[in-house]
Amino acid sequence: MLKRKSFLSAAVALLLCATACDDKEGHFQTPPWDLEEEEQKPGGDDTKPEGPKPFYIWIDAAANFPDFANSKDNIRRDLTKAADCGFTDIIVDVRPSCGDVLYRSELGHPVEWLSAWKGGVYSKIDRTADWDYLQAFIDIGHELGLRVHAGFNTMVGGNANGAGGPNGLLFRDSSKKEWATTYNTANGLRNALDTGLDPFFNPAHPQVQDYLISLLEDLAAYEDLDGIVLDRCRYAGIGSDFSETTKKQFLEYASLATIRWPEDILPAGADYSTAIEAKNQGPYYKLWLEFRAKTIHDFVQRASEAVHKVHPDLKFGCYVGGWYSQYFELGVNWASPKFDTASAFPAWATKNYKNYGYADHCDQILIGAYASPGAVWGSGEWTMQGFCSQAKNKIGGACPLVVGGPDVGNWDSGNKYSQEEENAAIVNSVKACYDSCDGYFLFDMIHLKLADQWQYAKEGIDNALK
Repeated sequence: MLKRKSFLSAAVALLLCATACDDKEGHFQTPPWDLEEEEQKPGGDDTKPEGPKPFYIWIDAAANFPDFANSKDNIRRDLTKAADCGFTDIIVDVRPSCGDVLYRSELGHPVEWLSAWKGGVYSKIDRTADWDYLQAFIDIGHELGLRVHAGFNTMVGGNANGAGGPNGLLFRDSSKKEWATTYNTANGLRNALDTGLDPFFNPAHPQVQDYLISLLEDLAAYEDLDGIVLDRCRYAGIGSDFSETTKKQFLEYASLATIRWPEDILPAGADYSTAIEAKNQGPYYKLWLEFRAKTIHDFVQRASEAVHKVHPDLKFGCYVGGWYSQYFELGVNWASPKFDTASAFPAWATKNYKNYGYADHCDQILIGAYASPGAVWGSGEWTMQGFCSQAKNKIGGACPLVVGGPDVGNWDSGNKYSQEEENAAIVNSVKACYDSCDGYFLFDMIHLKLADQWQYAKEGIDNALK
């Protein structure tokens, strides 16, 4: 069998680099497969959900747009394949990285086009259909016995990459420029729109939060929707956000009258690799990490309460990367508030950091167990099994449903593994992850489609159920 590297690594990996390499999160561009394990401390009591464990598959909006934007027949075709494989749940991305929406919303701007890889090049894919994209997935998915969750890219304000040029709210409405995050660059503090960096929102901006909550309330209004999963509910990276809005909030949180900004936190242009060196950390660095975790925690709590007020039975949750030891870079503590982060990671966590674990505000958490095809089994981070078991340990009983699994397309950037080894890794990943937490999660459907690997997902699910 021929390897698919010529089109999958060069095409889909590029297409989904903002989705899969990011947090699909953070600084995951160069995964440290040989990262040393750190001692882990247990969180809350372990619990298991009632009934059979679920099998989730993610459906990225842009990657699958050439097939799904204007064709219910194609949606039915591929959801049928997913159901036949044994998947029980789908997560359909309805707020892609441009920040526009593929569902009914009074406030959100409908997606008019997305940039997608097609025929060996990036192409602008127009949406000409007028039927409700999300409702089509709900109706067809439920006919096939699938539960349907909406994936919601959260702190994204636009997308400048790919065909068609810049796309999204921050590029469309100049009055919202102050909503964009301010980066700490080597050339000073700069608004995202004045750089080539990701046009993320500032998570601490009150108007940003109000806007996103309104979008989520519209999404929760779908009566037959089974769940909502927040993606990119985070900061853009260690160099974000250094706006005046955030500075004012941090001074109040830290009870400070003034601060050297950003020097008392990080030097100009610091990235993850330099920020983790103690010599580069200002006197308020760890407190700043705590403040950022609180900002995201408070938003997740507010979002959970808002969607449950509209739809009490809806399963609300978040997608996160499994590399907790590095996730502070993104301002996210996805563990249980009972997990003693400071004891496990004293280099960056304050004693109060644990208070901003948000797992207890979620009905489900999806763990990106994004290890390489050669790292399926193991107990530490950067193995699929280890990502899932450690996540379950850190979350404990705070969230009743913790599912994890691999990115089956962007996991071999060095082209080390044969096609046969990758196929076997898909099969083995299911049991490794399924047995280590409360279910299995596969990213993304596009990979199974382009490389025709459905059979390996089915084999893995069948083996896990045995």
